[in-house]
Amino acid sequence: MIERYSRQILFSGIGEEGQRRLGNSCVLIIGCGALGTIIATSLVRAGVGKVRIIDRDFIEYHNLQRQVLFDEDDIRNGLPKAIAAERHLRKVNSLVEIEGIVADVNFTNVERLITGADLILDGLDNFETRFLINDVSLKHKIPWVYGGAISSSGMTMNIIPGETPCFRCFCSTELAARVVPTCDTAGVIGPAPFIIGSLQTAEAMKILVGAKEINRQLILIDVWTGSFERLEIIPRHDCPACLGRYEFLEGKFGVRTTSLCGQNAVQVLNPDIEKLSFKELETRLKVVGEVTYNEFMLQFTVDGREMVIFPDGRAIVKNTTDESLARGLYAKYIGT
Repeated sequence: MIERYSRQILFSGIGEEGQRRLGNSCVLIIGCGALGTIIATSLVRAGVGKVRIIDRDFIEYHNLQRQVLFDEDDIRNGLPKAIAAERHLRKVNSLVEIEGIVADVNFTNVERLITGADLILDGLDNFETRFLINDVSLKHKIPWVYGGAISSSGMTMNIIPGETPCFRCFCSTELAARVVPTCDTAGVIGPAPFIIGSLQTAEAMKILVGAKEINRQLILIDVWTGSFERLEIIPRHDCPACLGRYEFLEGKFGVRTTSLCGQNAVQVLNPDIEKLSFKELETRLKVVGEVTYNEFMLQFTVDGREMVIFPDGRAIVKNTTDESLARGLYAKYIGT
């Protein structure tokens, strides 16, 4: 159905050959929040052949302010973001193979999840997973497009293995460990991720069609002040990842708890659990609290604490940022 992409093909930067390359490409989008939904809908509409979307989270009402793929019915139906995104996008373009995966990307599964991908796109909200993506990108020589947005600002950069500085060249683990603003403390307005996500999409298309105009700088914007900057990043001669030491991929910095941006919640991950039986879990938990579940997730409330549990053993403990408390509740009600 060439007519579907006719206006895009008329653009000299793509043309018929570029459209063919897009159609033969597979992209992996990790994180389906504000950035991820913009990227996913744009690339599906552009005719990228296969789009794999991975997200660990579920949809809440505050997401609707900026996450364009979701609606109130998704929340009422208790859908995880990856599943809702897949269902909406299948209605947009039936020619594209769309795969929504509900999973936490970590060092135990990332190499399996990137199988077949030509490009990785960042829709994340935490540094740890970005360092992991950087490792797997360099190891397997798959380019990735970094992006982040908070408050009214955002930034993006392409990481092309062997050609550009990597993520750890300009964002060290020490820097990432400092206290930085989050959605909880600084908020976020829709235009910031909309613009960053659009820039990421444009770079993805350029990389996939083999364009010469690929950006090799760090781009920073602030939609409130109207500023737009480009920074030249210098490769670090002592960068562990560039030297082939994939510390995050090897699990040296793996953690079991992660505070979730903008949600006042903590995720707990137990890598030793492969699959939970919600029916068995419901039988055990309903004697101490309220339990509801569907095939995608189980919701459990006890003593004013709410937990959302996924089939792979992950749990999101809501209304707290205390990781120690979250680990304790997980151990008490799910196990270790």
